[in-house]
Amino acid sequence: MNDSFASAAKDSVIRSEERMRVSTGTFETGKIRLGKHIVTEEVTLTVPVSHEEFRLDREPISAGNQTRVPDDAVLSEEEYDVILYAERPVVRMETVPIERIKVRKVIVTAEQDIKGDLRKERIATDFSDGTSR
Repeated sequence: MNDSFASAAKDSVIRSEERMRVSTGTFETGKIRLGKHIVTEEVTLTVPVSHEEFRLDREPISAGNQTRVPDDAVLSEEEYDVILYAERPVVRMETVPIERIKVRKVIVTAEQDIKGDLRKERIATDFSDGTSR
């Protein structure tokens, strides 16, 4: 080995220190779950309905309006059926879409202070020429 090269290597020292390099990483911090459940709500609607009722109108037959009476009017026992109708509400349930719910993720950027202990080397000298420094 060359002596001049060996002495040059011994004449220097490398000083090192730590540097803080900060980057970011992505980590799972939480989870949102959307769930649907059914609730029952009582609703009252007013619906107009109609129905038929009967009334008996009696019209006396006088000499002036006998022309409208049939000639074969006789006494008899008979029954007549008259059908009455009424409206009733008919309820039918249907499912209709009301709204679309979307989950949108928003990125919020904030600053955060990072503290850490860094180590570094210091160079100490000890010069021995008989005087103190």
